[in-house]
Amino acid sequence: MTRMLFRNDAYLRDAPAQVAGHTAEGGLVLDATVFYPTGGGQPGDSGWIEWDGKRLVIATAVKGEGDTIVLVPSEPVSLPPVGAHVVQVLDWDRRYKHMRVHTALHLLSVVIAFGVTGGQISATHGRLDFDMPDAPQDRDAIEGDLNDLVSVDARVSEDWITAAALAAAPHLVKTMAVQPPKDAGDIRLIRIGEGENRIDLQPCGGTHVARTGEIGALRLGKIEKKGRLNRRVYVHLDS
Repeated sequence: MTRMLFRNDAYLRDAPAQVAGHTAEGGLVLDATVFYPTGGGQPGDSGWIEWDGKRLVIATAVKGEGDTIVLVPSEPVSLPPVGAHVVQVLDWDRRYKHMRVHTALHLLSVVIAFGVTGGQISATHGRLDFDMPDAPQDRDAIEGDLNDLVSVDARVSEDWITAAALAAAPHLVKTMAVQPPKDAGDIRLIRIGEGENRIDLQPCGGTHVARTGEIGALRLGKIEKKGRLNRRVYVHLDS
């Protein structure tokens, strides 16, 4: 099992770890990692590993067998041996942009209140696919509502719910094709806003900013038709 340090602190940029194993494909498994693995539409993190005066560039991270996370080198090179103590360092600028975009997509799912059938995140923009027959007509209103939610600088926090409790509250699940992330039988919820001022609450395993104000100004992008009942909506970071 790889301990997911990013789950406890999404702002952790580097951390020590010990090499737990190698994969047949040349990947590296640590006992704990700050690298988020590809999943939920969010790309795997990149960065590097340092040990004994050496550096290994990491192109991405993916989910491995069981509860392991595999770090994928940018090119085939010698890996630090099993048992070696290393320091792992994120490409923080890229990760932080993923956090901003991911949180922005949660806000987009609030402003456009239809079921979500897919999504994708990059360092500059993201998109959600909505189960809606007609494209929204007032682009300016959507963009304005998004930026209003950013500007209130609402707190973003997490909570956990049992599978049984989630089954009793199906309205919390907005994604129509993806199972909510689970950990030891419980499911992680991301909350935006608090108390009577709550903006959103939904299952999610990704990394997010601590407050919506960190997202910065948002710009609505293309709205595309994807099938008879699907509309793809893009949102971009201004910087």
